Amino acid sequence: MTTRVAIVGGTGKLGGVIREVVASEPDFAVHATLSSRDDIASIAGADLVVDASTPAVSIDVVRAAIERGITIVVGTSGWSAERIALVRPLVEAAGTGAVFVPNFSLGSVLGSALAAAAAPFFPSAEVVEAHRDTKVDSPSGTAVRTAELIAAARVAQGPVLAPHADQRARGQQVGSVPVHSLRRPGVIARQEVLLSGAGETLSIVHDTVDSAAAYAPGIRLALRNALTVRGVVVGLDSFLDIGIGAPRAAGDAGRA
Repeated sequence: MTTRVAIVGGTGKLGGVIREVVASEPDFAVHATLSSRDDIASIAGADLVVDASTPAVSIDVVRAAIERGITIVVGTSGWSAERIALVRPLVEAAGTGAVFVPNFSLGSVLGSALAAAAAPFFPSAEVVEAHRDTKVDSPSGTAVRTAELIAAARVAQGPVLAPHADQRARGQQVGSVPVHSLRRPGVIARQEVLLSGAGETLSIVHDTVDSAAAYAPGIRLALRNALTVRGVVVGLDSFLDIGIGAPRAAGDAGRA
């Protein structure tokens, strides 16, 4: 049986990679390709919706999929734990599934998990992320997810040390973790987590140098697993046996 996939934001860079992955899978087919400005009603008849639109449009895409009882994979940035919590009851009431993926790169997922595993052992943690200058939102969804995981891992220890956090140049705090965003031409994606203690610093860096090659395995993983999801799932780590016990962010129930 062929799974019909509607891709919203399918005319963008990430959307193009998603289209290629769907087309390469023998039991998946592109049902509709929509830009962020197209009529969302075109998703009707799809078995699965993949959202790669914009932060401003994404909420409407998610609601439209839920209302039609269609499982959705959300690859759009801007979905913090607080925002996901607002749509969780709608997903559960509809009896469908919603998979929120801050980053389709498996290396990025592992980097965030490693940062969460190390966070309880260091009093200070900061995230520096860089993306191309055309990215419209800051901080990135990956950086928000990483900071939320770090905060969840430090429940027993309390918030990280972030002196002078009231100063704008100290970044945006997410779960007490300062997050700094760079937007530069010639960059695809880069994230560095700096964990510091007395006399030492642990740096965890992930670079994306080819978006198609980096994202395709994670997109394929999300497509395959989304079909059996009921409720809300956050992060590709929900489908991976990472084996280092990375804690979940507050409000993230994983498979629900």
